[in-house]
Amino acid sequence: MRNLSDRIRHALSFEIIGLLIIVPLGALIFDKPMADIGVVGVVSATLATLWNVVYNFVFDLVMERRTGTTQKGYGLRIIHAVLFETGLLIVLLPFIAWYLGVTLWTALVMDLSFAAFYLVYAYLFNLTYDRLFPLPEWASQTP
Repeated sequence: MRNLSDRIRHALSFEIIGLLIIVPLGALIFDKPMADIGVVGVVSATLATLWNVVYNFVFDLVMERRTGTTQKGYGLRIIHAVLFETGLLIVLLPFIAWYLGVTLWTALVMDLSFAAFYLVYAYLFNLTYDRLFPLPEWASQTP
């Protein structure tokens, strides 16, 4: 299982790279000032980082107890990403509506758009991260 420093490196690199992509893209797509999308992005990233550390620790703990390993196959990676984004969506919706002064419906559309981006991004990022930083226990296992 990953140690705390590895989890912190994972969470921070995930959020920083994601922000560098999503802030200018979100400002362009939603015709909002980059500063406003930046605030939404930073608050969202902060909450997501905290959620990331807790969620991944609990997910890996459950996996290790149920299967004896934390190695994830492609199907489990999809489930992992969907559950992560669903929890985050529920938390962020009221904040986006309030901060941007938009209706809950508009905030939902924006949040779902961000979630769709992060769903794909999370899958690709985590796949890449695990290849760059594999755990020794995975050497004898196949996904």
